[in-house]
Amino acid sequence: MEKAVEDEITENEVSNYPNPFNPTTTINFKVKETGNVNIIIYDALGREVKQLVNETKQPGSYNISFDGSRLSSGIYFYTMRANNFTASKKMLLTK
Repeated sequence: MEKAVEDEITENEVSNYPNPFNPTTTINFKVKETGNVNIIIYDALGREVKQLVNETKQPGSYNISFDGSRLSSGIYFYTMRANNFTASKKMLLTK
C-alpha cells in the first residue's frame, strides 16, 4: 500500500481504476482525518469476498491493489468506512 504526499485532504474519497478490470484494479482512497479505515470487497449477493484495509490511517491519499484472478467474472462492490464516512461503489471483473 502506498501513501502519496499532497496538499491537505478536505474530504474522504474512494475510487478504482481500471473499471472494468481483469484481473487487477487499484483502489485509491483519501482520508481527511486520522481514524480507522476499513475497505471490504463484496460479491453481487452481498457476501464478503476480501477485506483489503482495516487499520488506523493518517490524513492523506493511499492506494491498494486488488487481485480478482481467483474470482468469477461479474459485478463486485467495495465499501470504505472511515470515522463517520461510508461509501460503496461498483466494479466489474471481466475475464
